[in-house]
This record gives sequence, C-alpha cells and structure tokens, in this order.
Amino acid sequence: MIKVIIEREIAADMETTYEAAVKNTLRAILEAPGYVSGASYKDVRKENRRMIITNWTTVEAWQAWAKSPERANVIASIQPILETQEKITILTA
Repeated sequence: MIKVIIEREIAADMETTYEAAVKNTLRAILEAPGYVSGASYKDVRKENRRMIITNWTTVEAWQAWAKSPERANVIASIQPILETQEKITILTA
C-alpha cells in the first residue's frame, strides 16, 4: 500500500467553494480502482492550507487516477481558487 499526500493553498475567502468542490472529489474517488481510503486536513496555523492523505493499493492505481478524466474535472474546478499548484508526495513503507 502507498500513501499520497496532496498539499493545497487556497485563495483567501475561498474555503467554502473549495470544500464544496472537494466533496465532488470524494464521490468520484470512491469509484477509482485501487483507492483504499483518505482524509482531508486543515492546517491549524494556516487556515487556507489543506492536506489530503489518501491510501492506494499500488503506485499504478494512484497514477491511473491522477491521469483520469474524473480527476482532471475535479482539478479544473478547484484550480482557479488555488494560490499555488498542488504539491503531491507519494510514500511507501
């Protein structure tokens, strides 16, 4: 199993818009082959920073999701409200 950590910086006053878009992501990702589980966290020191940690069966499963049209649609909906490009880290034990 692998963990994928996604870090995002949201534009000021766009947190509600972001949260709504992320709910759509959760619906889509549940159908992704190889997806195991995930959680979203808010940085206590920086309100507009989010960390999403997901678990996948394999790197290949993550990469398939990362390149999928479903994820592209989700990213397209949140891209305009991000301060910087998301940072993705893939971890394995």
